[in-house]
Amino acid sequence: MAAEAMIISLIILIVFLIVAIVVLAFAFWIWMIIDCARRDFKKENDKIVWILVVVLLQILGALIYYFAVKISKKK
Repeated sequence: MAAEAMIISLIILIVFLIVAIVVLAFAFWIWMIIDCARRDFKKENDKIVWILVVVLLQILGALIYYFAVKISKKK
């Protein structure tokens, strides 16, 4: 009985962690879309291309945008 309770607790913890990761990834994705929409690029077409990259590739596009644009502009 104690082993079953332990397994159920572990499953609940794993589900909670997965939900938390998904929510954080979604928030990061939305943050990158907003940042891209507000950022001034040298060309207007760059903004459209980056928004498409972030929206169509979702979290992968957000990560690419973050490392390619957001971090490189800080330096």
